[in-house]
Amino acid sequence: MTVRIEQGFSEAERPQAAALFWQAFAAKLHKVMGPDKKGLSFIELSINPQFALVARDGSNQMLGLAGFKTKDGALVEGSLSDMAKIYGWFGGTWRGLVLSVLERDLQPGVFQMDGIFVAAEARGQGVGTALLSAIKDQARKSCMSEVQLDVIDTNPRAKALYEREGFKAISREETGPFQYLFGFSSATRMSWPVTAP
Repeated sequence: MTVRIEQGFSEAERPQAAALFWQAFAAKLHKVMGPDKKGLSFIELSINPQFALVARDGSNQMLGLAGFKTKDGALVEGSLSDMAKIYGWFGGTWRGLVLSVLERDLQPGVFQMDGIFVAAEARGQGVGTALLSAIKDQARKSCMSEVQLDVIDTNPRAKALYEREGFKAISREETGPFQYLFGFSSATRMSWPVTAP
């Protein structure tokens, strides 16, 4: 399969990008952002194409995305008022507080990957590898010294991909009582030092 990587997606593709995101992360986010219809509506409202690298096939079909986070924004960056539009003020407020547990602060020189997901029918065909390669290139262009990402303990397939691509585990964080909400008990922070192309 031929895979082409582009930055961003069109407004017409926003529902498809949101659906791919929700397909990948619903198991982790459903208890906080459910029901599914509302979770998907929030993602569609707040997903930002400026912080997405998109994998496409020869017919321009979206195969997957890799998001990143900078001082200027992130792949999913909905505000409290965006949450309130979907869940009401009370529902939006408590969800925003709980989701803040998953937030990562930016560090100088670190290019923060903010999620990677591939359509179910395109998995195992090199799309994830192509997206990771594009993330590395983006980090080089941004003059960063390393790429960091987090992988949860219930996703060994993703961790294996990151390890094959040269990422090393540098820390692990337990979710404590939040494991019952998010469905995973720990997340491993992984790092890849930016090298010359």
